[in-house]
Formats: sequence, C-alpha cells, structure tokens
Amino acid sequence: MIDENGEQLGILPPFEALKLARERGLDLVEVSPTAVPPVCRIQDYGKFLYEKEKSDRAAKKRQKVIVVKEVKFSVTIDDHDYETRRNQAIRFLKDGDKVKASLRFKGRQMAHRELGYAIINRLIQDIGENGIVEFMPRMEGNTLHAILAPGKKEAPKKPAAPRPQAPPQAPLAQTAQ
Repeated sequence: MIDENGEQLGILPPFEALKLARERGLDLVEVSPTAVPPVCRIQDYGKFLYEKEKSDRAAKKRQKVIVVKEVKFSVTIDDHDYETRRNQAIRFLKDGDKVKASLRFKGRQMAHRELGYAIINRLIQDIGENGIVEFMPRMEGNTLHAILAPGKKEAPKKPAAPRPQAPPQAPLAQTAQ
C-alpha cells in the first residue's frame, strides 16, 4: 500500500485500504496486480489514467515499425539486374528495414535448384556487414526465400579526452650558500 505522497504504508487488508482512500477523498488504484501481495496506491483514478495514457503515447512515439521489403530474383538474372537488386537490398537495410530475397523457379528450373541457392548465397556474401541473415535460404513450394535484417550499427567512438596535465611546478628556491 502506497499513499498519495509515495510513502509506503505497509500491507493492509483491502477494506482498510479502501476506507483510508475514501477518508482522503481519493481512489484506491491497483498498480501491480501480479505482485505478491498486489501493490495498490491511493490517488485520483482519472490522473492515473491520464499518466498511463501519456506514457503509452511516449513509448509508441519511440517505437520503430519494421517493414519487410521484398527483392525478387530469377534463376536467369543478368549481372546488371543482380547488381541493381543487390544495391536496392543494401539501401533498404541501411534505412533500417528487413529484406526478403525471393527467387521463383518456373517450369523445368526446379531441376536446378542449386542455381537459385547460388544466387541467394551470392547476395548474402555481397551484403556482408550491411545485414545479417535472419532466415537462411529455404524452399516454400516453388519459391526460395531468405530474410535479411539490418546489421548492428556501431555507435561512433568518441576519442578519449586528453587528461589534464599537472601544471609545471616552479623550481624550488635555491638557498644561498
């Protein structure tokens, strides 16, 4: 039990806590129902809802929505087209989005799945430090998928501030001999 000033009142039976709250003209709000024993607070319930909504809005504002962008390949892709799609994938990863690399096999191409795996693995190698593989390439029906997530962004290291040196000491006064 916590009062309106934030001071702990100890463990009280529910009826005493409710009585105490009504005497002060406030509400008894259950702050943490999962704790043993549950934590309650004496405060205005409207103010409690307002503060909770305000903190929820602030948390939502800081939240980053992750979008999955798709880059499609084919078994017979040309080098220039591959490079264009690779650059798109790198740009998406740098923007903080996930990338789904997919390669669809058509007709008799299914007999040469190793060509598709080679293209997706080449993409993974080319992306390098810009992204990490979240799901290794795998087949789903006639489509080969791999999901890449943005790589860890390292915070720029600040150079260590030079330590202040001790001021030079004046030479000791020489005593006359």
